[in-house]
Amino acid sequence: MSEQFRNVVRYLLSTGLLAGFLCAGIAPALTQQGRPDFSADNAGWVSVGGEWIPLPDSPPPVKQDSGYRYVPNNTGQQPTFRIADVSNPNLTQFAKDSLKKVNDDVLAGKPMWSRSARCWATGVPAFLLTPAQPMFFIQTPKQVTMIAQHDDDVRRIYLDAPHSADPKPTWYGESVGNYEGDTLVIDTVGLNDKTFIDNFRTPHSDKLHVIERLRMVEDGKFLEAQVLIDDPAVFIKPLHVTKRSRRVQAALNEWRCADGEMNNPFAKGADPLPMAANADF
Repeated sequence: MSEQFRNVVRYLLSTGLLAGFLCAGIAPALTQQGRPDFSADNAGWVSVGGEWIPLPDSPPPVKQDSGYRYVPNNTGQQPTFRIADVSNPNLTQFAKDSLKKVNDDVLAGKPMWSRSARCWATGVPAFLLTPAQPMFFIQTPKQVTMIAQHDDDVRRIYLDAPHSADPKPTWYGESVGNYEGDTLVIDTVGLNDKTFIDNFRTPHSDKLHVIERLRMVEDGKFLEAQVLIDDPAVFIKPLHVTKRSRRVQAALNEWRCADGEMNNPFAKGADPLPMAANADF
């Protein structure tokens, strides 16, 4: 068992969340209160697609440059890396310059794997775009915990609580939330600038403000996220986007990302794996 996974388990035990997760004792109370139970029937949620879809009131999110063909995995063809369309009219010059550098690296032959594939924390809102492996929820009266099986990334949403006066920037920021009927609303600030908005590596500043609205649709077959993304350093107008994750029946498994990536023969020249400067135990 990796030390990171042990830390997750220790945290859940210390707060009493692990027992609730395993026994699902919170689920009946959620249902009785009319709140969504995102973990019912051993539910995990797997991202459908890897890009944001604009809602009718939104400017366009970053998309593939039409001059380059993008081929994802598992198509029977040679996969390619994404090339961002830097002519997007909603991007600031700072964002365009940053994306152009990424594009140049891809075109120069650098293997530009997603940050999650290279074991880096994805941040908010890109946590919802993590591919292939499921995301799980633990819901208690005071907190919602979201765990991405990929490298056991953890987000904590504190319910019915205000934001701190001056939150220190961190990888996943400070998230507070509340239920509005069948929807969990999450408000996140205090994010550092080391993560990205999407899989094109659209940057953001530490002023990023994200509001997510999560609900189950189509008889619980999908988890729908509507996301408001506001960062004046990157977007001229805030993005209002959506995406879905499909329900799967699954149990949370340990995933030690770095163990595999250390021996990945296709990672030469890619982003380095994250390394802690100091031991945490």
